[in-house]
Amino acid sequence: MVYIGQRGDSLSYLPAEHPDIDEVFSVRAGKFRRYSGEGFKQLVDVATIYKNTRDIGRVVRGYFESRRLLRKLKPDIIFIKGGFVGVPVGLAASRLHIPFVTHDSDSAPGLANRIISRWAKVHAVALSKETYSYPIDKTVSVGVPIKHDFVPVTPQLQLEYREETGLSKFKQLIFITGGGNGAAPLNGIVAKCSPLILNNNASLGIVHVAGKLLTEETEAQYKSLLTPEQMNQVIIKGFEDKLYLYSGAADIVIGRGSATNLAEFAMQGKACVIIPARQLPWTVQNTIALAKDDAVVSLDEDNLLKDPSILATTCNELLTSPEERLTLGNQLSKALVHPNAARELATLIVENIN
Repeated sequence: MVYIGQRGDSLSYLPAEHPDIDEVFSVRAGKFRRYSGEGFKQLVDVATIYKNTRDIGRVVRGYFESRRLLRKLKPDIIFIKGGFVGVPVGLAASRLHIPFVTHDSDSAPGLANRIISRWAKVHAVALSKETYSYPIDKTVSVGVPIKHDFVPVTPQLQLEYREETGLSKFKQLIFITGGGNGAAPLNGIVAKCSPLILNNNASLGIVHVAGKLLTEETEAQYKSLLTPEQMNQVIIKGFEDKLYLYSGAADIVIGRGSATNLAEFAMQGKACVIIPARQLPWTVQNTIALAKDDAVVSLDEDNLLKDPSILATTCNELLTSPEERLTLGNQLSKALVHPNAARELATLIVENIN
């Protein structure tokens, strides 16, 4: 099995360390920047125009790099999960008549998969296929594949996770993640509300995965707001490859609303407070759909930037209500758990080899 990633990706070392990946390659790719809510402003913003123009060149170069690489590798089929690197690889595969299967975890297809969709052999999707704009006869619902480490978390398993992570000294735990690269607005919101959460709760722990490039900034925010004693209740990480241990150990998970993370936390049956980013409309759509079914607590990022105490109030209420946490976890599991997703997706890929 061969992995093709984006050149310059800060997390590119992870596939290389996976025992099932034989070789890792990288190609150039570009991002088309669209900022939801900015309207006309983004069309005249010089920095945005420059970066988008620059990245068009990267996509073109990435296409020719992908074409040379695929000629060399001669794959029987390609699986494209989405993301910027999927565009040059998908375009090259279409010209070389190599079949590929796409997968969308979110409730709306990502831009990269939409660009290459006309050449895909099959579109695998997380939700019912009627949710998506793809041709029905080329679309198959398989759910969201997640790591096997994510399993239903019983009270006993939660205690074991706390022992394994050295967090057993805390009676309750809040876990925060903004995704692999972190999320600066989310980090700031949580840091600002942390005194209101910790002031009357000396037995509470906070584990915050801030993103590699945002770790120092986030730690400084916490230190400027908390006493040294309270800082002993906060653990800040740049990145964590055993995410399941910390989310499993937590009583509340605060996140951004990515479909993969939501599916992982759903499998664990976790009570989630989701703060979707308005710049990432798919996280907003994911969260709205789940909030309607009372499967998550959804909070507006703009409101929290003005008044972070809203998040503190929400967390304090959930911490004192195990019944509400249990209900949220059960509803999220009911909405998203698809235990055979990985097997169904793998089968679909193999069946579509020419």
